[in-house]
Amino acid sequence: MDLKSLKNSLLGDLFYDDLTKSIYATDASVYRMLPLAVAYPKNNNDLKLLIQFATQHKTSLIPRTAGTSLAGQCVGEGIVVDVSKYFNSIISFDQVNKTVTVQPGVIRDQLNNYLKPYGLFFGPNTSTSNRCMIGGMVGNNSSGTTSIKYGVTRDKVIELNTVLSDGSEVLFKALSTKDFNNKLKLETLEGQIYNQINNNVLTNDAKAEINKHYPKQEIHRRNTGYAIDQLVNNETINLCDVLTGSEGTLAFTTQVTLKLDDLPDENRIMVAMHFTTIEACLMAVNPAMENDLYTCEMMDKTILDLTKHNKTQQENRFFIEGDPKAILMCEVRAKTLEEAKIKANNLIATTEKQTKSYANPILINNQIDKANNLRSAGLGLLGNMIGDKKAVACIEDTAVALPDLANYIQEFTALMKGYNQNAVYYAHAGAGELHLRPILDLKQQEDVKLFRQITTDVAYLVKKYNGSFSGEHGDGIVRGEFVKLMIGDKNYQLLKEIKSTFDPNNIFNPGKIIEAYPMDENLRYEIIRVEPNIETILDFSKSEGILRETEKCNGSGDCRKLPEFGGTMCPSYRATKNEKDTTRARANALREFLTNSDKNNRFNHRELKQVFDLCLSCKACASECPSSVDVATLKAEFLYQYQKENGVSIRTKMFAYNDSLNQFGRRFRGLTNFTFSNPVTSFIIKKSLGIANERNLPLLSSKTLNHFCLKSEKQIISNVKSDIIKTIYLFNDEFTNQLDSEIGKDALQLLKQLNYKVKVVKNVESGRAFMSKGLLEQAKKVANNNVSLYKDLVSKNTPLIGIEPSAILSFRDEYPKLVDDKISAKAIAQNTFLIEEFLSNEIAIGNITSDQFTTEAKVIKFHGHCHQKAQSNQIHSFNVLNLPKNYKVTLIPSGCCGMAGSFGYEKEHYDVSMAVGEQTLFPAVRKASKATVISANGTSCRHQIKDGTQRTALHPVTILRQALL
Repeated sequence: MDLKSLKNSLLGDLFYDDLTKSIYATDASVYRMLPLAVAYPKNNNDLKLLIQFATQHKTSLIPRTAGTSLAGQCVGEGIVVDVSKYFNSIISFDQVNKTVTVQPGVIRDQLNNYLKPYGLFFGPNTSTSNRCMIGGMVGNNSSGTTSIKYGVTRDKVIELNTVLSDGSEVLFKALSTKDFNNKLKLETLEGQIYNQINNNVLTNDAKAEINKHYPKQEIHRRNTGYAIDQLVNNETINLCDVLTGSEGTLAFTTQVTLKLDDLPDENRIMVAMHFTTIEACLMAVNPAMENDLYTCEMMDKTILDLTKHNKTQQENRFFIEGDPKAILMCEVRAKTLEEAKIKANNLIATTEKQTKSYANPILINNQIDKANNLRSAGLGLLGNMIGDKKAVACIEDTAVALPDLANYIQEFTALMKGYNQNAVYYAHAGAGELHLRPILDLKQQEDVKLFRQITTDVAYLVKKYNGSFSGEHGDGIVRGEFVKLMIGDKNYQLLKEIKSTFDPNNIFNPGKIIEAYPMDENLRYEIIRVEPNIETILDFSKSEGILRETEKCNGSGDCRKLPEFGGTMCPSYRATKNEKDTTRARANALREFLTNSDKNNRFNHRELKQVFDLCLSCKACASECPSSVDVATLKAEFLYQYQKENGVSIRTKMFAYNDSLNQFGRRFRGLTNFTFSNPVTSFIIKKSLGIANERNLPLLSSKTLNHFCLKSEKQIISNVKSDIIKTIYLFNDEFTNQLDSEIGKDALQLLKQLNYKVKVVKNVESGRAFMSKGLLEQAKKVANNNVSLYKDLVSKNTPLIGIEPSAILSFRDEYPKLVDDKISAKAIAQNTFLIEEFLSNEIAIGNITSDQFTTEAKVIKFHGHCHQKAQSNQIHSFNVLNLPKNYKVTLIPSGCCGMAGSFGYEKEHYDVSMAVGEQTLFPAVRKASKATVISANGTSCRHQIKDGTQRTALHPVTILRQALL
């Protein structure tokens, strides 16, 4: 059976094309291994076929869920088996016994959303909980910030349904002595496994050796090797203890039965203990843990300082007093706020008596979220480093017993200083676990050597304290080599025998935990490689070139979160659930081909066209991705470079030159609009250009906004009621000018009656259509013209205001990367505002008040444009619409609408476009009463709402103009 035959035999999917293999070659670690193929099995029979194929062809199976592993668990040369697409059902739920059975592809937070109405939840909560899956959590024995309260994943696993290496289906669970003895009688692989455990692990000599060399039992985050220490210290035999944390190296899990906990008490108080030294902070952990803590987390001055000049984090720093070297964030919970206060006061009493904290501010309920966001933001900024030096995951998972923590850190700090590394202290302090990363350039031989040396030295240090080298992130490739050191030769031999018994042909995820791959090979980047010279029309100097822009993606998988968890990224993945359609896949694929292509034009690959095809250029990745990988800009550059070799289609030109075509069509406006709206003629147009027949073609306004401005300029100025507050320039974008001129008129009238002098100069289009279609030379010409036009006009006192978000925000985003006069472009960008943003700022300083508007009551639901969310803030539209006293406004948590300019018009993208709209936006609009006003500030968004719900959405400017007294 070859791959083609295997593909035909599977009910699920199998891919072995270069694109799919390249995007599955990495996970969130520093490793890269090109797989043989990628499978999406649909059922157990598919898994058995894959096992049979791997056995016959001496290849391997690498299980994968969200692919967020930090230690290289999800990379390998065999077949990557992605269970996230089809193995994602909740099988059963027992509310009385507080258990649930799920398939491995169920997302952790999605499971908890399901359980919440029943007052239950699954406790372990990794930082990736909105996309990580139960199978991955079982594989790594994940824990998270609340492990001191709820334990780790291993503590919650009751049963595991598996397929073994011979294709047999076996259920592992806790066994009585009688049941265990019956298992020993089986003449099957399952029987062999139990006999191996009985004869080699459960002997007195083996028990003594295990307890002597394994990490201390009081360290609950211990995940070094296979957890045979659990077997010898538990009253019952349950091989789930060994399988949990085995990283898919022993069997293939198909179902997981979990023990659940009651939802935590809602009343929360955090005591943020401030310290002048790291040592004093760590010495405080033990006494703090004597209290009933829900979490006990630490952040140091490095992380705090990174947030000092971050505008969005200023309000989250409200609780910081002075300049602490470290803060210990201790949270307590209770049924009532009064009970929580008692716990907090007891904690403070302990702190004042037994620690050296100099301040102990109290945070209540939502204030705690701000503090946690500050901590997360600091970590994100730490990881978002420009250039080749990165914070590398290798020693970030060490855990020691709490009494050893302070001494361990003291030695660790001295060790890092010896390597000229500044340690950053980010700790699950209450669990004795530290997430510490050296800053290294793994493209350089010297730093690769340091990578090994630092990891080795820290391994010996952890062993000195009998700690766990792998606390919650697993061994994988990066730490698998050190398992023997951590547990001793005899215990390591036991693990090898267990692996051999479970998996005699070594088909399950080889090179992890047992006989691991060398930790300094198979890295993402070749050592001392020749840096390819890649010339671009867009300026990527901020990231030190386009290749490094792609390399910013660390594989964290934030782009896989679903709509129910908020945000916009990544709309196409949310529609298809295919890894190919994630931000991560696009960045990784572009990096792969730019690095390894042998073509003169490294962009000239059909695979890249495939991976960028469903990118909606929403720009959510630029703001929501922790590494701020701007895939929309990468796509624009790719299209430009690719089309240089392959030409530009007629349809692409039609969309890109829509402003010119609209100007031409305006000469015969009546005929143009008739042609566009008549069912027969519009069908012919759409059919010939590959436009979805379900779409309504946009019609030309009766007059352009330019025509109105020229005709009405004197009247606009003369009608100002009193002293002019400010003079502003209104950018007349191509969409407002040609298609939505009534909105432009509303804007002019609104601004005029609010006592602003509005100037409209004859500008050219914004170039948005050129940019989105990759016609960057044309976009550059347009941008140069606009910058030249406005550079002597726009200033802090005379800002530039725009109506259409995608058009006006290009002055902030693309223009500085595109134009020749970058100094002027940046100056203009600093004084360019979306109209709602401008109005919101004026409201804030008192230049506009609610007294100027109606007291009539209205209910409004607002959908914000993606570019506004990414580059501005929806709160400005919210503030503007809320100005009339009795207007009740709700922001629809809708992500992308799905239209994205021309994307939703294109026939092959129509289904995805509508699927994106159906995620949140369409249901929210349909649910709204007829009396509710639907508002959207993007022209594409309004068209999408009309096509998807038959509701007409109004621009906020129109709503506000109608509300004027």
